[in-house]
Amino acid sequence: MKKDLEGKEDIRLLIGSFYAKVRQDELIGPIFSDVAKVDWDHHLPVMYEFWEGVLFHTGNYAGNPMSVHKQLHAIFPLEQAHFDRWMKLFRETLDEHFKGPVAELARQRALSIATMIRLKTL
Repeated sequence: MKKDLEGKEDIRLLIGSFYAKVRQDELIGPIFSDVAKVDWDHHLPVMYEFWEGVLFHTGNYAGNPMSVHKQLHAIFPLEQAHFDRWMKLFRETLDEHFKGPVAELARQRALSIATMIRLKTL
């Protein structure tokens, strides 16, 4: 039986599993590896902090995701298909591991974040 997201270890499982899929994805994987040249040892802990803040209000994240995505968009135009794939992989990963109110909040927040970044990078 699936459980709800409850804290740091659950965030690590969700986000680690999600980005493992992203890295293998033929559409968005190259954006992360070839365009953004993501340093995964650095990026994953930042994403753990980001999602902990989004879901549990920890306040440990100190970044500007909008700025990062605008810079990325300037060198590689992000399209709706990229955001759609990101959302699909996020939802799939979430559904594989978790179920409950916080998992549903994660689903809603992911959609809001993707929508806002997409609108701001047009």
